[in-house]
Amino acid sequence: MRQVVLDTETTGLEPNDGHRVIEIGCVEVINRRLTGNSLHLYLNPQREIDEGALAVHGISTEFLADKPTFDKVADEFLAFVDGAELVIHNAPFDVGFLNHELRRLGSRYGTMEQRCGVLDTLVMARQKHPGQKNNLDALCRRYGVENGHRELHGALLDAEILADVYLAMTGGQTRLSLDGNNSAEQGGEMAAEAIRRLDGQRPGLTVVRASDQELQRHRDKLSAIADSNGEPTLWDRQEEDSPLH
Repeated sequence: MRQVVLDTETTGLEPNDGHRVIEIGCVEVINRRLTGNSLHLYLNPQREIDEGALAVHGISTEFLADKPTFDKVADEFLAFVDGAELVIHNAPFDVGFLNHELRRLGSRYGTMEQRCGVLDTLVMARQKHPGQKNNLDALCRRYGVENGHRELHGALLDAEILADVYLAMTGGQTRLSLDGNNSAEQGGEMAAEAIRRLDGQRPGLTVVRASDQELQRHRDKLSAIADSNGEPTLWDRQEEDSPLH
């Protein structure tokens, strides 16, 4: 399965008030493995950024002045995400903004839901951890995901962090499948295959056996310990119980 972990930054909170997307970050995951493929876009929103939003992501109107508008990168963005399952934290927010941008371009692009599946990790986290904080920072702490470098929100950085959180949160699965075949048997097969590959690459191990002199020193040491304690050592008892004796 191909998944794209996605995050956006915006000029404000509500697209119906004219707010726009200013940054898109996407990270590709195939069969629960990060592929290293990503997409990162800054966009000129052609409007001012709310002070509250600026405090969150630190992206200024001046910085975006020479960046392309959404219509110039829409095809590139959609080519990257088409057919994938989008993994998003608080998906209605990001999907709502992206659909708003697509509607501005006319009906030919459709909606994000028509192009992609959508998995909301916030809903997933609330189901797994009811009554607890489930924002991205809280999930990083809960699952041991490093995010100390995250001073401000950024779409690509947050997508990378969310990818790690999502994989940790769903760590009991070896792969994702819509047909429900996420079985332990598949995990065992994958592990066995990994071991077989390692065995083919692993150099032969050299066995170094103790010399007669070393074995005698070992026996003398055990005897001294037994005399001191007034009873045989555990090592001696194990040797006596061994089927080889």
